Amino acid sequence: MKVLVTGSSGHLGEALVRVLAAAGHEPVGLDLLASPFTSVVASIGDAGAVRAAMRGAHGVIHAATLHKPHVATHTRGQFVATNVQGTLNVLEAALEEGVGAFVMTSSTSVFGAALSPPPGAPAAWVDETLQPVPKNIYGVTKLAAEQLCELFARTQALPVVVLRTARFFPEQDEDPALRGAYSDANIKVNELLNRRADIEDIVEAHLLALERAGRIGFGRYIVSATTPLRRADLAALRTDAAAVLAQRAPQALAEYARRGWSPFATLDRVYDNALARQALGWQPRHDFHSVVARLVQLPLDADIRSPLARVIGSKGYHDALTGRYPFV
Repeated sequence: MKVLVTGSSGHLGEALVRVLAAAGHEPVGLDLLASPFTSVVASIGDAGAVRAAMRGAHGVIHAATLHKPHVATHTRGQFVATNVQGTLNVLEAALEEGVGAFVMTSSTSVFGAALSPPPGAPAAWVDETLQPVPKNIYGVTKLAAEQLCELFARTQALPVVVLRTARFFPEQDEDPALRGAYSDANIKVNELLNRRADIEDIVEAHLLALERAGRIGFGRYIVSATTPLRRADLAALRTDAAAVLAQRAPQALAEYARRGWSPFATLDRVYDNALARQALGWQPRHDFHSVVARLVQLPLDADIRSPLARVIGSKGYHDALTGRYPFV
């Protein structure tokens, strides 16, 4: 199957092209930046280039976007041009070509302020019923792009699946206080409890969405590692997340002690992937329990990333340090 992948020089885009090709598909990568995984160097803002790249495609995975870290370096107009107008260009080209499946990579950032309840309130249980409250131009434009996708599915019968992905980037956390208190590996494993996924699982969700879009018609799903936490834990997570971890994943405590790690003191949100697992037949392999079980078998200095994550490495977001982010 010929599949157009936008954003193919990026972190997720490269992963998608690699896995699609290995599975026997014919990926066509489109990106502003040249790379071994990009066959068409062009902007999704160029409608003609998008139409040309779309010819003969049976499916589309639309991963091209300006990301949250670009808020520090790009204007609101640039976000609208890329994330909204660019998405519209890809949708119109897909409709014109008659593709059978359109998958859009969105983000849990669309929830914005809804992810951080006020002091004294329980942690947020984040499923598809939670109403987004975007708090920056990134969230606003990703939500607008989602709504365009839904419009095309409803009015033009274009089969579309939107995946609201949790964190899967390999770069350091932007919060200097967090970086000062925890090692990078400790942070990322902690986040598998409530708000992170491995790129191997993210890619698998996209491929399943591509396969099932025709049957689904339109779907919007949260894609995050399966959490061991429960709704009953939400109040306690705001005051003593370590105690909840001891109850829900006691086997992790010995491995944390061996590594000199600590759980976060509090959690303000928990992502629920149940609907994605049900609708897509998706079973993430890199959840908190499985990763901790793997850590037990590894020396302290071992690379704990998945094989795909290690191959791709870090792509970055900027040409130079911005002052706000600890990475380019």
